[in-house]
Amino acid sequence: MEQASNKLWTRPFIFLILANLFTFMSFQMLLPNLPPYIESIGGSGLQIGLVTTMFSVAAILIRPITGHILMTQKRKLLVIIGAVSLLGMTLLYPVTQIVVALLIIRFAHGLAWGWSTTVNGTAAVDMVPRRRVGEGMGYFGLSITIGMIMAPSLGIYLYQNYDFNLLVWISAGLGIISILLFGFTSFQTPESVYHNRELKPRFSFFGSLIEKKSGYPAIVTFLTTFGYGSIVTYIVIFGVEQGLDGVFLFYFFNALLATLARPITGKYFDKHGPWKLIMICSALSFVAMWILAWADSNMDLVIAGALFGAGYGSMMPAFQAWVISKTTVERSGIANGMFYSSIDLGIGLSAFVLGFIYAFVETATLFKMTSFLFIVVIFLTWRDYKVQTEPWQHPQ
Repeated sequence: MEQASNKLWTRPFIFLILANLFTFMSFQMLLPNLPPYIESIGGSGLQIGLVTTMFSVAAILIRPITGHILMTQKRKLLVIIGAVSLLGMTLLYPVTQIVVALLIIRFAHGLAWGWSTTVNGTAAVDMVPRRRVGEGMGYFGLSITIGMIMAPSLGIYLYQNYDFNLLVWISAGLGIISILLFGFTSFQTPESVYHNRELKPRFSFFGSLIEKKSGYPAIVTFLTTFGYGSIVTYIVIFGVEQGLDGVFLFYFFNALLATLARPITGKYFDKHGPWKLIMICSALSFVAMWILAWADSNMDLVIAGALFGAGYGSMMPAFQAWVISKTTVERSGIANGMFYSSIDLGIGLSAFVLGFIYAFVETATLFKMTSFLFIVVIFLTWRDYKVQTEPWQHPQ
């Protein structure tokens, strides 16, 4: 049924947020630790980059298929399939220390991740009142942000103080919790799904990959995550080079500031739109990356993390709401998949490109180079703001 009420905080929405939080925590615990783990078992600089790139390619390939399936299928079974698949892939990592085998596992993990993030995000869109999409997806995005930012700090601590296998088992435990929470969640199905079942829409890979109406904010999202990709791939290695034992502090304060800012930024989006919010947040992210590049103490990591959390952490839910606001309800699954694909493509290409550059420059230089993408984001967002012919309106 269609979302008719303007009520946001329903029991299913709360359960979905919590389940998605544990999904992202389970996954993000592993993310910053796989590059140094691959390096520790003899992986080359290129293979370190491929750990992220192969994953991202797989996620992008599966999303058009997932978006098409979402047009005709109820949500709960699709969500459970994604969560169980992620758990299965996580449990495979300790099986081998052969780099090529790990890259294959990583590709399969990307397929599961692309499926899961697309269906989970679309399920959230179905629950959120359209007139509160910025606020609602902002709170849903908080589960993503905390997972992306808090979990790596825990993962880094476990990897540096214990071993990789323990990290995997704890990650799997969080994945089991997410499956249980999804099982207790009631999902909504838009009327368009039942309508599409009768029409049986034809599948088009590119038609399901790209929602043209949402293309511009997706491109800006890609550039933003390309800049973030340098941090995901190299911050642990950077910490070792600089002799910093508090890399987890960067992620902790990142999550803290992103959480504190969320109630303000979500409501601001609904009232004023994405443009000024994203420009301010991009400026904060730019400054944070330079502080990180110059960091020689844990306090520098705290300051950089706090600024990056207020900036990047606030931007990502705004981007998702911006992408969703451009399209129709029936195309929201495809638009949502494109949003996540732009994230994976940005991080994946960043890891691949920087994997070549890494052999010739210091790690700090990678942060400085990619920081300028946030300046480009400011310009592109300002350009879209200037060409708007009508004041911002709530999505209908």
